Amino acid sequence: MTRGCLYLYEDFKDFYVSAGQYLILNPNSSHGTTIPCTEETHFYWIHFNTLGDWYTVDKMENNYFKQSTNTNLNMDTFTIKIPKYNHCQVTNEIINLICELNELESIPSSTNKWKQQQLFSNLLLLFHSSVGKKIKNQQEVIAENVAVYLRQHYKETITYKILSEKQHFHENYIAICMKNTYGITPLEYLTRYRIEQAKRLLIHTNRPIGKIAEDTGFNSFQYFIRCFTKITKSKPMAFRNKYR
Repeated sequence: MTRGCLYLYEDFKDFYVSAGQYLILNPNSSHGTTIPCTEETHFYWIHFNTLGDWYTVDKMENNYFKQSTNTNLNMDTFTIKIPKYNHCQVTNEIINLICELNELESIPSSTNKWKQQQLFSNLLLLFHSSVGKKIKNQQEVIAENVAVYLRQHYKETITYKILSEKQHFHENYIAICMKNTYGITPLEYLTRYRIEQAKRLLIHTNRPIGKIAEDTGFNSFQYFIRCFTKITKSKPMAFRNKYR
């Protein structure tokens, strides 16, 4: 919304969307207006589709990891979280992106459809990163720093003591920060990241499985097999044969 106010409902809930606000409507719900606009009103309305999974929650979840039954197509998945109804800073960047989307819609072509996809991804990223201007709390900052360290050093031996020394926080507090932010412990995060790297190596290289276990930070071959089977529901060789 850039000016005025829209008086909308979704199912049995009313929304008053005024200038500087936005609302994401659920495609599976009924929508309509409750009263006419009371002043000159300007807004942008975008319909979009998604092939990936989406869902709504009453409050923000901490678990960033969603296990998929298709381990090949979702080897590097992530979640983008946007409040359904909120204030946002209506910047020129957002307006320009929406205008470009509309212009491309008027000239249908495969090239323009691809450009629209890129522009819309950039638009979602702006909402995800800047809407509400939420200031990260200390636990989130610590958890993100730990996650970066784990991804950079996953081939090395990592313990809670090492994390404590590197991050300058007590190991118990680090575990709490990771659990509250990502829904898993630091070592669980590390194991899952190592398995993701192993999956790529299984598909894209001819390295022996024992060498892959070693290259991804697993000191024990048997432990690697157990972890891989638990997370992917498949043994390494079967995974390689299925997804090569």
